[in-house]
Parts: sequence; C-alpha cells; structure tokens
Amino acid sequence: MQKRRIYKATPQKKPCFSLDIRKAAISDLPAILQMFQKAIQHLNALGIDQWDEVYPSPEIHEKDIQNGSLYLCRNGDVLAATFVVNQECDPAYKQGAWQYETAAFRAVHRLCVNPAFQNMGVGAQAMLAAETLLQRQGIESIRLDAFSQNPAALKLYEKLGYAKTGEVHFRKGLFFLFEKKL
Repeated sequence: MQKRRIYKATPQKKPCFSLDIRKAAISDLPAILQMFQKAIQHLNALGIDQWDEVYPSPEIHEKDIQNGSLYLCRNGDVLAATFVVNQECDPAYKQGAWQYETAAFRAVHRLCVNPAFQNMGVGAQAMLAAETLLQRQGIESIRLDAFSQNPAALKLYEKLGYAKTGEVHFRKGLFFLFEKKL
C-alpha cells in the first residue's frame, strides 16, 4: 500500500502591481474624501480611533492640494493611497529627539491607504515613492508622527527603517515621532 503524500500549500505572495504617483488636483478632491471616509470606517471597525470628521477635514485636503503637497497613488483608475509631503510640523515636533537636527527635512502627513488595497504593500510603495521624490530634491531626512494605537502603521514605518524619536500627545491620544535619513 502506497503512502499518500501530503502537500502543504504555500501562502500566496502579495499582489505585485505598480502605482502611478502624481500630485493631486482639485478635481481629485471628491475621490480623496470618499477614500478617507472609507478608511475612517475601516479604522473604527478595527477599534482604532485615529481620524474622524474633525481631522482630517475636507478643508485640510483642499489646502494640501492648493499647496501642491498632496500626492495620489493610483492603480489604473482606482485611488489606492494618498500622502502629503511638506515642511509643516506641529509645534509638538520640537519634543522629538531628532538625530538629524541640522539636515534638510520634510514631513510626511496623512498617509492613507484605501481599505481595498490594504495588506498589499501599497503603504510601503507610497512611502518609498515619497522618499525617492525627496531624495531627488536633495532632502536629507523625513519626519512623521504615527498614532500609537495603529499597529499596521507602526509596523510599516519600523519595517522601512524609521527610528522612533519621541512621543507627543495630540487630540486623539499618544503619537510616536519617527525619522529616517535618506
């Protein structure tokens, strides 16, 4: 009698696709607002009370677009993620133990991945795109803050080599400050 072979299924790799990155236009605002609303619902379902109707507001997104700091990450015609890159930092950032204090830096704000694209490497692709964009501009480091109760975001930044430089309290609670040398 022949023994039956048992084969273990190997987990499938995450889908591999490329994202088109471009600055947002005011005509993109409805799609951005819709994606953020879905992301807020998704976060709330996970018990992560990070964003709400107060922040980030439609006015903040509109200002980011007008300032040329909001970037879209698209997969074909679908909005997969957005992020903001600028020099604006909350005064609480002064509490950070920044390792590259004198380096030219930019801050990343409001990285948002469409819930339909989560766990597919889109957040990492968006952050790598931001890093590449800034390196080409001669920027030496990136700073950001991340909600302490958002484990996916914390894992992403740590995986990408961001170092925790401090803690601050905003309206929603404890946030960690991160920095990376480019």
